[in-house]
Amino acid sequence: MDQDNIIKIYARNDNRIQLKMIPGHFVTSQSHITHYLDLTTMKSRCAEAQRIASALAANYEASIPVDTIVCMDGLEVIGAYLAEELTKAGVLSMNAHQTIYVITPEFNSTGQMIFRDNYEPMINGKNILILNGSITTGSTLNRAIESVLYYGGKIRGVAAIYSSVDSVATLPVHSIFQARDIPDYHSYRSDNCPLCKNHQKIDAIVSSYGYSVL
Repeated sequence: MDQDNIIKIYARNDNRIQLKMIPGHFVTSQSHITHYLDLTTMKSRCAEAQRIASALAANYEASIPVDTIVCMDGLEVIGAYLAEELTKAGVLSMNAHQTIYVITPEFNSTGQMIFRDNYEPMINGKNILILNGSITTGSTLNRAIESVLYYGGKIRGVAAIYSSVDSVATLPVHSIFQARDIPDYHSYRSDNCPLCKNHQKIDAIVSSYGYSVL
């Protein structure tokens, strides 16, 4: 994949936050997409992660309790900074330890999100904020919501770096980048992909871990 084709999009409220993307033909577990959104440095550089956390925290009022942040897409570093920013902003945690937990879910062989017994006390009866890297169709987030509810969690919010949707399952999605920031970004079902119909080669298989060039 040609790294020279990287396009940078800057956040409207903080031009130090930049989203890197590469146009092409990419395959995810859910769909075919026209751009690969590269969140690598956002997830691994502390300075970037802290700025993103600060931008996301601004969307949540102190009156909304958060006990646990469930980090999707490998966003644990951002999740830790987000917990710190929410605490500084006066967001209360209702658990006995008066602190925000930051945890990562596990997925079984069928793609279902699960929490082991040792993590259940951080979900059951707790106020949950789900943190995502990117939300395109909302199907993965829907599964996450169902899982959190199954384990007895109370979902208080959904945050994302990029989201093409404003809400999922009646829950508002607060994101730094929206569809209007990447108007050429499209997602297609694998059986109805115009890129495939035009015989455009697949550049890479992508997931929350990164990409594998074909």
